Amino acid sequence: MGSFDYLFKVLVVGDTAVGKTSLLNRYVHDVFGKEYKMTMGGQERFTSMTRLYYKQASACIVMFDLTNPDSFRSCQMWKNDLDSKVTLPNGDLLPCILLANKSDLSPWALTKEQIDKFSKENNFIGWTETSVKENKNINESMRVLIQRMMETRDSGRPSTPPQGEYININDISVPGSGCC
Repeated sequence: MGSFDYLFKVLVVGDTAVGKTSLLNRYVHDVFGKEYKMTMGGQERFTSMTRLYYKQASACIVMFDLTNPDSFRSCQMWKNDLDSKVTLPNGDLLPCILLANKSDLSPWALTKEQIDKFSKENNFIGWTETSVKENKNINESMRVLIQRMMETRDSGRPSTPPQGEYININDISVPGSGCC
């Protein structure tokens, strides 16, 4: 049987300066730059365009800065907006992963317990801390999201409902994971 390519649209949302553009550059090009211009996707002033931006999405990443409690509080708004404006073709909510970025900085403004509670209460597939700068948990967290998208594509429903649990990257084993 031949190999197939799939095209998935993954939304990346969060407040300004949480690391969304850096995440994409790190994941796609394996580079990290310190300066970026403001981009459209995650800026509050573009909220009237979100329905168009969200259209035909397969999954989402909601991102916040561990050293900025306001960016964490905004995650509620981002998740509510996503859930109200976009669903999968079968009517289910988009699989969303919560990324707690800038884990290389201290002090953290939040505890793991606070993040865990929020992730569970808001139907995320899970969460983990990342450092785009240090390339910590970037590929691994994307594997989790890709695996969930593939499960949903293959069966129409994910094999497990969203748990919101902390994703222990050390426990992840993806058979034949030559991708990503």
